[in-house]
Amino acid sequence: MTSALHIRPRGSTRPSRDDRRQPTPFQRAVYAVVRRVPRGKVTTYRAVAAAAGCGSARAVGQALRRNPFAPSVPCHRVIASDLSVGGFRGRGAGDAVRRKESLLKEEGVLFRNGRLADRARLIRFQQAERGGA
Repeated sequence: MTSALHIRPRGSTRPSRDDRRQPTPFQRAVYAVVRRVPRGKVTTYRAVAAAAGCGSARAVGQALRRNPFAPSVPCHRVIASDLSVGGFRGRGAGDAVRRKESLLKEEGVLFRNGRLADRARLIRFQQAERGGA
């Protein structure tokens, strides 16, 4: 399933150092899970970690920070476990996070008092996507 990521990296005419590297097997596993999050839904870094066979939500965040496949891998649809918007593009606040909120709002995902307004928008995954690699 993870080998299907042959998507052209987003971006500029000069890719960053991270974008020039091929994704690691772990990053590919994370991207495969995140690709399953449909428009109008969100999941958490923790849920992605579990589905990818990893115990670290922080590692998922780092993989998404380096996501060269956006928007095909919709990293904006991954939020913090406390149901706050979380970071975006390696930033925890500011314009990047406002952009993430705007993208989610365009998809019908709203936040009230800093938290996901409608828990029906939250999806979880049932099983690990990778086999212990």
